[in-house]
Amino acid sequence: MNEPRTTLPPSIRMGEMAVASTDGLLRTLLGSCIGLALYDRRRRIAGLAHIVLPDSRGKTETPAKFVDTAVPALIRDMQALTDEPLRLSARIAGGANMFAASGARRIGDLNVEAGEALLRELKTPIVGRHSGGTKGRRMTLDVATGVIRIEVVGLDPEEI
Repeated sequence: MNEPRTTLPPSIRMGEMAVASTDGLLRTLLGSCIGLALYDRRRRIAGLAHIVLPDSRGKTETPAKFVDTAVPALIRDMQALTDEPLRLSARIAGGANMFAASGARRIGDLNVEAGEALLRELKTPIVGRHSGGTKGRRMTLDVATGVIRIEVVGLDPEEI
């Protein structure tokens, strides 16, 4: 099992996650995938996962790739940074329907729904969302403040 990464990557790629405490930026670029951020405001501990699919179907090799394995792995890695119990809040971004012509249930919607359902089950409040649409977005989490900046081409940046 890997130890939590405390050296911040330049960007979190598909199926990856990172945790950090005190300061720094966690960032990722999203399409139909979701960026799921967890944050403990009192301890300034943050985690961000770039989740590709809603369900692992038992695959455990890449836990950050799936909603059902990413959330517990992210919580575990964040908890490893403190001896105190975490008080987490969540934010979700991404889940765009990049191929709007498709009539089938879209993977972006399924990713968001799975993330929201699991967070409800874990009683982790979702305090911000920026999901759906047909365009990708950049998600940046400021570890010191917990503020998430969302950038979509052609739109003004937003904070969630």
